[in-house]
Amino acid sequence: MRALISKRGLKSVAALENNNQMTARERVAQLLKAWPKIYPHAHCELDFRNPLQLLVATILSAQSTDKRVNMVTPALFRKYRTAKNYADAPLPELENAIKSTGFYRNKAKSIRGAMREIVEKHGGKVPDTMAELYALPGVGRKTANVVLGNAFHKDEGIVVDTHVIRLSQRLGLTKQKDPVKIELDLMKLVPREHWTDWSHWLIWHGRRRCYARKPDCSRCEVFKLCPSGKIFLRTGKALKAKE
Repeated sequence: MRALISKRGLKSVAALENNNQMTARERVAQLLKAWPKIYPHAHCELDFRNPLQLLVATILSAQSTDKRVNMVTPALFRKYRTAKNYADAPLPELENAIKSTGFYRNKAKSIRGAMREIVEKHGGKVPDTMAELYALPGVGRKTANVVLGNAFHKDEGIVVDTHVIRLSQRLGLTKQKDPVKIELDLMKLVPREHWTDWSHWLIWHGRRRCYARKPDCSRCEVFKLCPSGKIFLRTGKALKAKE
């Protein structure tokens, strides 16, 4: 077992036992002190220059990776510069432009549908409220939260993707599986001014340490605050994410 964890991890066992008795609110308070030091530059990793571009990129990111989306969007953004450009685009043409992101037919319909409504109801400008964004075709709370938090700098909710789901469960912050219920649990625990950053921190940690199948617990910077770390110490096996 010693080969599985670092010396730092071994020294943390006693502290881990104590920290497992923390309430979720107490754990969040400690994490709020830790995250900014661990990931001082955490940010949305989708490339964009304005709300319109971020809305499109976020729709494309469903069942894809930010890296793949960022490979597609430079040419896409050069060709389609306004909501009307997307709204008027022939569907086969738009599908072909985004094909490599996967599920391109549904994504093309969502993009064109959202853009048509933006043109017709919002003067071609991406709306900046949850209600208006959520009303757009193909836009759910996750997409709306990404746009509001990163393009408009409004903390209206917490982005809940697969990383946030996995880490929230492993950190003992929720027992829910449904993304909306998880978001509500997190919104009760995390101060509103940290909602956007909170999702960035968890997503960055999920991509760099707390992997779905083999979390790197031996190098985890918040290992002492993680109730699931004890299971890894005992078994040497990674927890499975509850998707």
